[in-house]
Amino acid sequence: MTWKPVVLTLSGLVPLGLVAWGGLTLYTKMQTVVSSGPDIPTTTVKRGDVIFTVSAKSELQGGNSEMLIAPMMGGTDLILTSLRNSGDLVKADDVVAQFDTTEQEYKLKEAEADLAEAEQQVIQAQADSQAKAEEAQYELAQAKADLRQAELEARRNPLLAAINARQNTLAVEAARDKLRQLEHDIPNRQANASAGIAIQEAARNKAKIQAETAQKNIQSMTLRAHRAGYVSIQPNMSNGMFFDGMKLPILQVGDTVRPGMAVAQIPDLSSWVAVARIGELDRGHLAESEKAELTVIALPDKKFAGHIKNIGGTNGPPWDRHFDCQIALDNPSRELRPGMTAQVVITTETLRNVLWVPAQAVFESDGRSFVYSQSGASFVPMDIKVVRRSESQVVLTGPKAGALVAMANPEQQNKKAQAGGAFEALPK
Repeated sequence: MTWKPVVLTLSGLVPLGLVAWGGLTLYTKMQTVVSSGPDIPTTTVKRGDVIFTVSAKSELQGGNSEMLIAPMMGGTDLILTSLRNSGDLVKADDVVAQFDTTEQEYKLKEAEADLAEAEQQVIQAQADSQAKAEEAQYELAQAKADLRQAELEARRNPLLAAINARQNTLAVEAARDKLRQLEHDIPNRQANASAGIAIQEAARNKAKIQAETAQKNIQSMTLRAHRAGYVSIQPNMSNGMFFDGMKLPILQVGDTVRPGMAVAQIPDLSSWVAVARIGELDRGHLAESEKAELTVIALPDKKFAGHIKNIGGTNGPPWDRHFDCQIALDNPSRELRPGMTAQVVITTETLRNVLWVPAQAVFESDGRSFVYSQSGASFVPMDIKVVRRSESQVVLTGPKAGALVAMANPEQQNKKAQAGGAFEALPK
């Protein structure tokens, strides 16, 4: 009877001990990952200055480019008969492109023929007007003479019989009425003649304008450079449908061009820009006037300084959102050419005296960020706070400088090793 309470007490404590031991084991397993497989790559938490950059490929263009466009010829498409090559050096007034002028030359000849005919019609109308004016003056002079003669005859009326006197009086009145009618009609005749001349002159002016327009159209179908520089031929935008990101062929001789379409541009070589296509995630890190460094692929021994000139709007499909960023070169050289490829590195921020690790050493799970910090022969998950992240570096707080952290998930590495699989670095 004396051992019964002791036995009962021990039988109650044993399950409690087993539960406590199991909980401790589970807690330890959750907190510690033992490195029992191949060596896990590691790194140390470093303290120092971290420079964040955005890198992208870009294409060189001259700033403030002069764009040469196909002349506006109504709805008529134009055919290129002559075109410079991209990269050709031109001087001011040099011919860059020419279009087929056959139709406009035909219209010019028609207009010139119409103009010549209209000139003759004007001359004829002027001659007819002058002849009618002279005829009217003759009729007027004759009417005045007839009136004077009738008046002289009427002076004899006192000496004549009544019937003869009455006839003379009637002749005077008739001559006077005729003169009055002529004096009234002559201005109207002159106005009609002037109107006829004006109509013929309007037809002549119309033909003249048509001829001048055809001549100007022919001249405009030759595109000339207004400044010295290098030619950059534009893509052919008139050949059917195209979609975003599609590489279009550049224009060439024989292509049909719509009026108003860009044919070539002459960049201003005193203000070079590099146009870079940058992913949407980096947009918030960039601002105008930020410094950039450029390395032109064709000139690897030279470095060019620049700054952000303009940040374009974001576009592209949901899986490839991007924006165009223009970087102005501060120190261009004579060796640069339009279309050259350049690697752009934009310095976005410099953090001084901060803790950082390579991006591969930071893991995320269930909304928390952590590193695997070494503790003896094991790696223990340690929560951290990410201050700033780039593709290659993470600035953080939490661990101490010099702490050894894993650059691969130790737990998954051990599983792979036990399964005989190849080493992989996967996040938890």
